[in-house]
Amino acid sequence: MPSEKAFSAEKILEAIKELPVGNVNLMEVCGTHTMAIAKSGIKSLLPSNVKLLSGPGCPVCVTPAEVIDSVLELAMEKDVVIATYGDMVRVPGSVPGDSLQRRRALGADVQIVYSPVDAVDYAEAHPEKQVVFLGVGFETTAPGTAASVLTAKERGVKNFSLFSMLKTVEPALRALSQMESFNVQGFLCPGHVATIIGSDGFEFLPRELKVPAVISGFEAEDILLSVYLLLRQIADGKPRVQNEYERAVAKAGNPLACKIIDECFVRRKDIWRGLGVIENSGLGFKDELSEFDAEKRFKIVPAETRPTACSCGKVITGLAAPCECPLFGKRCTPEDPVGPCMVSSEGACAAAYKYQSI
Repeated sequence: MPSEKAFSAEKILEAIKELPVGNVNLMEVCGTHTMAIAKSGIKSLLPSNVKLLSGPGCPVCVTPAEVIDSVLELAMEKDVVIATYGDMVRVPGSVPGDSLQRRRALGADVQIVYSPVDAVDYAEAHPEKQVVFLGVGFETTAPGTAASVLTAKERGVKNFSLFSMLKTVEPALRALSQMESFNVQGFLCPGHVATIIGSDGFEFLPRELKVPAVISGFEAEDILLSVYLLLRQIADGKPRVQNEYERAVAKAGNPLACKIIDECFVRRKDIWRGLGVIENSGLGFKDELSEFDAEKRFKIVPAETRPTACSCGKVITGLAAPCECPLFGKRCTPEDPVGPCMVSSEGACAAAYKYQSI
């Protein structure tokens, strides 16, 4: 058995091959893990009975097409500026090729920012414009997004608003586990989210769902050790939460970050690509901050779901590998993406295409 303090990839792989487990599906729920797994070729190193699946761990990828359509329409409003992270600019809506990048070519004002507070600064410097920040992310980015709203309130920046697409991980994993096709024996839990909600935030997995869970760091050795720990739990028949990423994740997480989220947001139902509507999975505004809610300010109502040829919904629920999509590498490439999984720097399709992983 490899030491959890000092280990090498070779020793961990040897130990994995010795564990008495049958065919096992493990799912990572973090886009950074997905990219690291593809980059380091981990799937090709594991024995054939151990399969790694990509889950709903990329916030851009789980944002449904109908929400993107609402953003595209908003971008064409007079005197509206869309402020966003770079990944969102190229994400298509329900119509192939229609993205913020295209709308910008048609005259929309789209600004790429590095933080939500940059969007507040831009709004303060351009009082004649309505600046809307696209708040995409999980618990990891929610504190910074909440801080931007509180900063706008403190400074009296009235022309700033937030289109909240923020989501929380636990309800999505619960919904995933209730799918008829669910066939996952262990979760590789997201280290970034865990820095906020702590290892306690994943206790529901073994306690209620009886599924092993390991919170993992992002180096190849971290991920391999986490896979070993999951397989050992499965072999022992004793599911629990193990924190491989102790150097960054505390049991209770970051109470200050959780507090600022709760100061700004309340839980609400939200739409996930591939999973549909999930209760209490999104973060909406508290009543006292509703003046900064872009959905209310601009009366945004997402259109009905429209079917597309994109297989991202299947990819992020573990039902298909990127290469199993008939569009992968042909009609859908990073240069001309059909779905968000090929756009995002954390997308499973982008990772598979870039590193030619299985």
